[in-house]
Formats: sequence, C-alpha cells, structure tokens
Amino acid sequence: MTGTGPKRAMALAAGLGTRMRPITEVRPKALVEIAGLSLIERALDKLSGAGVERAVVNLHHLGDMIEEQLAGRSAPEIVYSREDVLLETGGGIAKALALLGTEPFYAVNTDILWIDGQTAALARLASAWDDARMDGLLLLHPTSGALGYDGLGDFIADAEGRLARRPKDGTAPYVFAAVQILHPRLFNGAKVEPFSLNVLYDQAIAAGRLYGLVHDGHWAHVGTPEALAVAEALLAAQIDGGA
Repeated sequence: MTGTGPKRAMALAAGLGTRMRPITEVRPKALVEIAGLSLIERALDKLSGAGVERAVVNLHHLGDMIEEQLAGRSAPEIVYSREDVLLETGGGIAKALALLGTEPFYAVNTDILWIDGQTAALARLASAWDDARMDGLLLLHPTSGALGYDGLGDFIADAEGRLARRPKDGTAPYVFAAVQILHPRLFNGAKVEPFSLNVLYDQAIAAGRLYGLVHDGHWAHVGTPEALAVAEALLAAQIDGGA
C-alpha cells in the first residue's frame, strides 16, 4: 500500500449480542452507547478520519434500527449487506466482497472501544501493510491490558510480526483487537455460508501470510453490560486526563 490506506471498510454489525442481554433484546449491540455515542458510530468516525470513503455494514439482528440510526450520515458512504441467515465474521465479509472491491480493506468489529496512541491505529496498520507478504494484518493488544477480556490470548508473533496461534494448553501475549486490514484474496474459494474468520486466519498462518501489529493505545472489548461500564470508565479517564 503506497502512501494512503484503504478507501473501503467493513463494519461487522450483524451479531446477536447474546452476552449483552438484556440490552440487546431491544437494540443491536452496534448501537450500544458509550458516553452518548454508539459503538458503530465511534468506529465509523475513526474510519472516516482514516480516509475511508465507503463502509459496508452487515445487518441481521435488529438491522433496521442500525440503518435508521445511520441514515443521516454522509462520511463515509454507508452501504448495507443484509443477512437473512447470520453468516458470522467470515461469511459476512465473503457476502460483501463485491461491495468492498479488489483492494485491501479495513474490517472492524463493532463491539470494541479503542483509543489511539500517539499515531492512529488505522494509520499505523496502513503504513505497516506489505501487499507482497500479507493477506491479513491484525491489530493486536497485549493480553494483560485488554479490558473486558478474560481469555488466555490469541496469538504469538515473531520478530517480523508473523503470527502463530496460542499454544495448546498455554497462553499468548496478544489478543486480536478486532481491527484489521484484509486482502480480498484471503477469501479465494470461500463460500457465502456461516463461518468464522478464524478459518481463513489459520490458512494464512499456514502460508506465513498473517501478520500482526501491536496497539500502542488503550482497548476494551465491550461484550457484556459489565464490560460496558469498564469501557465508559476508560473513556472518561482519557477525557479527564486530556488524552
């Protein structure tokens, strides 16, 4: 990628948000608010700030509410990919590929809050992208500092950032931060059916073409009502601290 980052992005917003119930019984998880602004709008603001011109938003659970909320938005352009059957992360992007084009694109989950370090994470990903070596470049966060996350970590990385999975029965220093750049070729042969992006990650790992970049700011997974409170406290602390 030369000079500029991707102009298109995917915002994953179709999930049921079961762990966020009862909130998600009446609103989709993407519309859960932190300090008065929904998670999806926070993500779209960052994408717009990074130069993204079109964002594809997939819809399933209470999707009409998302469409209504974003109706007045002009930047980035919003295009919807509706899923009659929930396609999960991999199938959802596979269905939307025709709307995303042939160049690398950002993909962002809408159940996270990330606060940039000195340089915006999306810009850092764009600068680190190497089309000759990579099919995917994942933003990672140190497992020990990942708020709202209680797992054992997802990945280990070598000195060049090439990723491998957490060892079986072990731990890993990094969790996937749900922000990434993907090339459409990663989906070659993928069918439009429910499947996780992890299937394609494993294929890219086997080919030595999945890389990671460690986030240098703050990050929280907003998957439960309790985690929502933690994310709100994190954001308030950053605002109060002038960050």
